[in-house]
Amino acid sequence: MTISAIDLASMLCSRLCHDMLSPVGALSNGLELLAEERDGEMRKRIVELLEQSAKTSADKLKFFRLAFGAAGGFGEMVPVAEPRALVEGLVSNNERITLQWNVAAESLPKPAVKVLLNLSLFGMEALVRGGTLEVGAELNDGASEIVVRATGPRIAFDETVGKALEGKLPEDQLSSRTAPAALIQAVAQELGGGVQYALSDGALVLGAVLPGA
Repeated sequence: MTISAIDLASMLCSRLCHDMLSPVGALSNGLELLAEERDGEMRKRIVELLEQSAKTSADKLKFFRLAFGAAGGFGEMVPVAEPRALVEGLVSNNERITLQWNVAAESLPKPAVKVLLNLSLFGMEALVRGGTLEVGAELNDGASEIVVRATGPRIAFDETVGKALEGKLPEDQLSSRTAPAALIQAVAQELGGGVQYALSDGALVLGAVLPGA
């Protein structure tokens, strides 16, 4: 799979806009309602919804900044507390998902963090009826090994995304949905590593090995 940098960047921007549309739209609608509402209890409820929408928007922006972007301010190694907080932020917006964080290292290379976040995103999206998201990573002889496992009553995973993860998706099938998978596949390929997935009725397992990341 060969994708131009311009196409990939455009699709990632489209994905970001798509994911931000709902919480930002909720903020706009809530402000309109607040301006018209005079009942004290209803105004209080609207403010609570505005606060939740603002939190969701901020959580997503912070997440995508590191998952898709350059995310300045870090060196070659990123403290694990940062991606953990980002994943916890998104999970906290869905009470049906439970997070199990199994990363013992204090820091991970920036490419590994980018891959970990995107795999975690795929896992969260697969849990359409809730479930458990397990995130694990370790450094082994200089290589970053990452595993994300999503288990639940129903797993929804577009295998077109799986093809993009494995580098088997034709360029003309690139979309905002598959762009994040194409991004981390390119990251893994650049480092001489790879990304894999396994899908079953009750589980989705995503893994990556990044030599020297």
